[in-house]
Amino acid sequence: MTQMGGRGGTLPWPLGQILDETLIETMMLLTPELVALTIRDVCDDGPEPGWTLLSEAELDRLVDRIESDAGSDPVFVFAYGSLIWNPEFQPVSRQRATAHGWHRSFSLKIKRWRATSDQPGLMMALERGGQCDGIVFELSADRRRQDLRALVAREIKYREVIDMVRWLPVRTQNGVRKALTFWASTKRSGLTTPLPPEQASSLIAGACGQGGSCAEYLHNTIVDLDAEGIRDRNLWRLQALVAAEIIGRQNMLGGTLASTPPADQ
Repeated sequence: MTQMGGRGGTLPWPLGQILDETLIETMMLLTPELVALTIRDVCDDGPEPGWTLLSEAELDRLVDRIESDAGSDPVFVFAYGSLIWNPEFQPVSRQRATAHGWHRSFSLKIKRWRATSDQPGLMMALERGGQCDGIVFELSADRRRQDLRALVAREIKYREVIDMVRWLPVRTQNGVRKALTFWASTKRSGLTTPLPPEQASSLIAGACGQGGSCAEYLHNTIVDLDAEGIRDRNLWRLQALVAAEIIGRQNMLGGTLASTPPADQ
């Protein structure tokens, strides 16, 4: 069986036998059973270290800026992750959209929510290059300010990440829309760092916080995107590496995890 670099764990079936890209990108190796092994009880350790919580006044100014940018036009929001299935507002419309020149990446290092200072993790952001399929929502004109404020408060909790709110052109079946999105990386912010897949998978496999584990977030993201008919090849490759990492860690702890195919395959 193929060995995991530096850990001695074995790759789960069928990665240790064949490196078939098509198979890796279609088989969920990061099973709920493996995800459950990453879940731990973690206390709330407070805000993200080194970041400053956004005040109510700063939040209002940020919403003012977004509304000023939008003018009298409808506000569209481009969702590429958890916002797709949990927008926390009632949109007027939703449709598939593609952001060209951007791709999903677990590149935002965190030490809270799904991680701790002792075991940092990674969350998803948009990085330059490629394309990203997602959903674009239209906010209600009657509730625009209310919904926009709630959305920004959920996504942007810290002063240091205000630059991670931006407008992107996204292509829909009705043409190009200007859409608001969150956690789209900028060179100036320096908040995200794309890592080699092996390093990213190690962080994702080990991190857990009060909000759950990073492996759980990756698993749920892939499953929910798949339900929308969206398949992100990078995330499917990453889940295979995370599954291998979890198995390798369990084997090092003395547990025995069979490298067999998932039951539904």
